[in-house]
This record gives sequence, C-alpha cells and structure tokens, in this order.
Amino acid sequence: MMPQLRSLVALVLVATAIAAAPGVGFVVTGRIYCDNCRAGFETNVSHAIQGATVEMECRHFESQQVHDKAEATTGPGGWYRMEISGDHQDEICDVRLLKSPEADCAEIDHSRDRCRVPLTRNDGIKQSGVRYANPIAFLRKEPLPNCGELLRAYDLYNETSENS
Repeated sequence: MMPQLRSLVALVLVATAIAAAPGVGFVVTGRIYCDNCRAGFETNVSHAIQGATVEMECRHFESQQVHDKAEATTGPGGWYRMEISGDHQDEICDVRLLKSPEADCAEIDHSRDRCRVPLTRNDGIKQSGVRYANPIAFLRKEPLPNCGELLRAYDLYNETSENS
C-alpha cells in the first residue's frame, strides 16, 4: 500500500510541476448566458446557455496574424473550458461567441460578442495557468414581458427603450 501512495504523490507532484511550468500554456474558462432583456449586462432573468460554442483566437497585435485558435462548448451552468498552448505576450487573445443552441436567444451583438483575455505570464498575475474570461451573452430576439419593470428597478428604463 505504501509504494502505491508514494507513486500517487509523485504523480500529483509531476502534474503540478508541469501545469505550473512557464511556457506550457493556459486554461481559459468563462460563462455564456442569455440576455433575456437585451440589457447589455446580466440581470436576475438572464440564464446560462448550455451547448453554446465559443472560439478563442490569439492574433499578433501588429500584423494581426493568427497564432493560436481553440474552440469550446459550454456545459452545465454555461461554463466552457479550453486549453491554449504557449505564452502570447505579443498577441491579443479574445474569446468570442460563435453559436447558440437556443433559437430564441441566438442573436450576436457584434459590439459585445467577445472578451479579451491576457495569456502571458509576464503580466503580474500571480495566478497559475488559469485565466477567467468575463461572461458574454447572446441576445434574446424579443425581451421578456417583465423586462421593462426589471429595468425600471435598475433605473435604466426610458420610453424609447426596446424593453417596454
């Protein structure tokens, strides 16, 4: 029993060292939701979207040449996880929406369809190789009936709002 325990401890130590080694890469995780009120932010009537597809793309900030690309699908709670290899200090890396499985919540607002994620170890972040992206949302075709009331509570409703 003791040799098996030592082997397990050694395996955990090796896996931890590999995950923490510079240049190995990053795990990017984030959440996708449905903006049921078309508010531009998460509200208490927003809901997570399982089965949505997102893409991470890293481009050189001067040449715009794509250096790395990955795709992921959201699971329970609307969370996705993807692994990106290497360090991307001279690149801009964005997670962007690709496809929603919900027909009534599949609109992409191209001014709010992505989230920038720094993928370099030379940025002062002491966190290991995990990077958390801000939540991003698909828009519902038609706002829910109670959205006007909800946005009034946030003091964001006006007579010209599409959420009346």
